[in-house]
Amino acid sequence: MKTSARNALAGVVSAIQEGQVNAEVTLAISEGVEIVAIITRESVADLGLAVGGRATALIKSSLVILAPGATPLRTSARNCLVGVVVRHETGAVNDVVAIDVGRGAVITATITRGSGEALGLKVGETAQALIKAPHVILAVE
Repeated sequence: MKTSARNALAGVVSAIQEGQVNAEVTLAISEGVEIVAIITRESVADLGLAVGGRATALIKSSLVILAPGATPLRTSARNCLVGVVVRHETGAVNDVVAIDVGRGAVITATITRGSGEALGLKVGETAQALIKAPHVILAVE
């Protein structure tokens, strides 16, 4: 599978909670690290998703919000992944920041140069990646 999404995180479906129209699918991407996606019930069926099955979470780097530190923030983002900054590339317009959220699972964010300066995230520091569940796309082979 080739994709333009900077974040492609393979894992195992650990839970599916179906609603009237949508379903909340939880994907374990490493031990203790889960990503929740909101997709339609139709997509759950079309993809053949079931607990124990494999899937890949796709997340555009521009949809990842960053915050410094490990203290969870009160936000509406369903996914808050805490980890260590492993890369911070400074660009003229945008910065790219990569956070290892555990066992080699890395979330990459593209943020504005101004945000990069304001946050001041440095390699080795703790940070968190916030991702709204509807922004997570699930794929299967």
